Amino acid sequence: MSMDRRKFVAAAGTLSLASMVYGTESLALSISKKRIGIVGLDSSHAIAFTKELNANVANDSYKGYQVVAAYPMGSPSIPLNAQRIPKFTEDIKKLGVEIVSSLEKLLKNVDFVLLETNDGNKHLEQAEIILKARKPLFIDKPIANSYQDALKIFELAEKYKTPMFSTSSLRYISGMEEIDKKNVLGADVYSPAYTEPSHKDLYWYGIHGVEMLFTLLGTDCINVQTQHTADGDIYIGEWKDGRIGTLRGIRKGVDGFGGSVFMQDKIVQLGTFKGYNPLLKQIISFFETGLVPVKKEETLAICKFIDAAHQSRINGGDKVLLNN
Repeated sequence: MSMDRRKFVAAAGTLSLASMVYGTESLALSISKKRIGIVGLDSSHAIAFTKELNANVANDSYKGYQVVAAYPMGSPSIPLNAQRIPKFTEDIKKLGVEIVSSLEKLLKNVDFVLLETNDGNKHLEQAEIILKARKPLFIDKPIANSYQDALKIFELAEKYKTPMFSTSSLRYISGMEEIDKKNVLGADVYSPAYTEPSHKDLYWYGIHGVEMLFTLLGTDCINVQTQHTADGDIYIGEWKDGRIGTLRGIRKGVDGFGGSVFMQDKIVQLGTFKGYNPLLKQIISFFETGLVPVKKEETLAICKFIDAAHQSRINGGDKVLLNN
């Protein structure tokens, strides 16, 4: 067999594997392309991700992927975002990113999408357009503002045979990777938990802490109880096997991320937030392979927890089952 023939066969095998992961049509035209589009310039993550990716496009840190276009519109009705969108639009232009006037125009010019709109209420509508266009999708936190919307997003991903996932960067907090999750007996974690009237409490910011809990304890939380004050909240979750996980949501004084993990033979303290590099490496690996680093079952369990925690607060702190 000639050298050219061997190269052709090898390339065909690679394309065949990619087609099995993504679907034949979705990756056939973009297998050698690494163009990322951002939807929503109302989150600081949009700028942070673009800076990191585009500064390293010439080396192998992120395999040559770069942000090439952005559609700014998010939710200007949220007061913070009315200030952020114009500022972040100018900031991202300086990083060499083209600003487009519609989501449809963005999708014509990119191969992969980061949905960075911080308004979870808009994600179902936006995700449907992106998934229908067969663009592999990462949805930044929160995936939605309800379990029902999150479930519909996953159903759309299956309908259009387009891979997607969603997670918080705090899943990769320092020290988390070294913990043997099978030996975790319980955990107490803490996180900022600022709220926004348009969202159920934990979807807006405290979802970072919920992600930490579920990374440690798994998906089988059966009930949650919320103790609420103006300055902060305590969420007490019970897992199917009797383990307890708590989240302190901070809204006054010094805040940060961390926690204690209780194991059979030791108590481990989680480290500091390591920035976005670990998450970006997971996103790029997902774009390369189509394999999701966080399963939909865990993301949906997190949404059930948040919905139940919100209902517990409304009910004055009553214990709420996650299956309700």
